[in-house]
Amino acid sequence: MSHEAPQEEDRQEEDRRLLTRAQDGDVSAFEALVGLHQDRVYGLALRMTRSEADAAEITQDTFLSAYQHLKDFRGEAAFGSWVHRIAANHALMRLRHRRVAQAAEAELQTPEFTERGTLADYPVSDWSRDAEEKALDAELGQAIQQAADRLPEGYREVFLLKDVDGLSYEQIAEVTGDSIPAIKSRLHRARLALREAIDLFYNRDNRGV
Repeated sequence: MSHEAPQEEDRQEEDRRLLTRAQDGDVSAFEALVGLHQDRVYGLALRMTRSEADAAEITQDTFLSAYQHLKDFRGEAAFGSWVHRIAANHALMRLRHRRVAQAAEAELQTPEFTERGTLADYPVSDWSRDAEEKALDAELGQAIQQAADRLPEGYREVFLLKDVDGLSYEQIAEVTGDSIPAIKSRLHRARLALREAIDLFYNRDNRGV
């Protein structure tokens, strides 16, 4: 029998003890909770945003929000699941803001024309040449990452929480507030999309593209 369940129970019991003290105003107890969970929160934020700076800010914002709403937390979910949900929400908001900013920037970029009225030729960037020099596994990893980036937010969030962060369906339900059947459906579709990206990558390689 695995020892993970007892360890998880011990951790949650420690969380509950610290949480009770923190809700009574013991700042050191809350700092202890931060110490126990900040690495996982940072890891989740980093995987969702792929930015160390954003992940660091999200981690700070997550625990600030948790501290501000500490007395409102009734313990319906585990403390770790609660802060994971806060972190996921902060990350999703940051991703939305990033996309809005990128869309606004793209609208400001107008095509350039030559004196004859034809579109100007842009130099080919070196990224394709660099990619060709990378190892096959690095190219595949990039293809999978790009496919993950194209997933709708809800699908990408579930994929990261389950297949990357290793949460159970029950924990993901606590983080997202969605039903387990809905989570399984999203995860299935996300995995199919990533599998298709892998198939396309190898088919391209076999064609010698």
